Amino acid sequence: MRAWQFEGSGKPIALNEVPEPTPGPGEVVIDVKASGLCHSDLMYMEIGEGTMPFLPMTQGHENAGVISAIGEGVEGWKVGDVVGVCSSGVRPPLGMFTPGGFADKLVADARDLARVPEGLDLSLAALATDAGMTSYHAMIKVGHATTGMKVGVIGYGGLGQIGTRAAVLAGAEVHVAETKESVWDLAREAGVADVVRDASEWAGQGFDLVVDYAGFDTTQKAVDAVKRGTGTVVQVGLGLPTFTIQSSSILGKTIVGSLGGTVQDIEEVFGLLLDREIEPAYTDIAFEEIGAGLERLRRNEVAGRLVARFGD
Repeated sequence: MRAWQFEGSGKPIALNEVPEPTPGPGEVVIDVKASGLCHSDLMYMEIGEGTMPFLPMTQGHENAGVISAIGEGVEGWKVGDVVGVCSSGVRPPLGMFTPGGFADKLVADARDLARVPEGLDLSLAALATDAGMTSYHAMIKVGHATTGMKVGVIGYGGLGQIGTRAAVLAGAEVHVAETKESVWDLAREAGVADVVRDASEWAGQGFDLVVDYAGFDTTQKAVDAVKRGTGTVVQVGLGLPTFTIQSSSILGKTIVGSLGGTVQDIEEVFGLLLDREIEPAYTDIAFEEIGAGLERLRRNEVAGRLVARFGD
């Protein structure tokens, strides 16, 4: 079968032929139908050698498809079920530490499966398993965005657009900081109070919560925006491997990191997508375009999410 694989630092992702997988106990094989492209794929192409347990590694951690084989001991699932795959911590993350979904088939732990509701487009189902789960979990389950809160979202990309809309639906007053002005109208359509280019404009404005989906020079700006005593910064984005924060600025404020989420988070996002309460921007590409798509991401040419469609 075909698989897009990371072969080592400094090398572009390569399209290779690999053996088809078989399921072990507690596992299923999924015929992949859609797989989202993420900046984390690029990050692991920069730091993966020495971090990944083996090379080459089939990438792709944002996947949806159809179960085609079931291993011993799997209950509640059958061949033909349409599923998304959650990197919930049950097993090492797909595409980084175990083979992922930039391939015709992948093996997943049955405990990581989220049931895709009938009628939901599989591109949306795929992006919900990471961009949806991660952004929603950070905003709703970790940040506890709710009615009456003043909430800031840094970065209106694949994650930020979903986190923003989730906060709006929760009843919060939502503000967005995004350097790419071409997506400002999308943010306004999602129901935000305003959009600024740089989160430094929020300094001293007493936000209850800021979720940083970027993680470049942004975290200090998030800290400066939240109120002392009750303000919270949720860090999601890892645009830089390290960043500094002025020590005195964190006193009386909470900074917490949010990583991934749960199958329940994914299924809640599935419901919001199906009801069109959240309508993220995304672009479908062909399986053969994954390598070129990652380069588009690297050059910051993508609004929303790229999703590879294949195997239909």
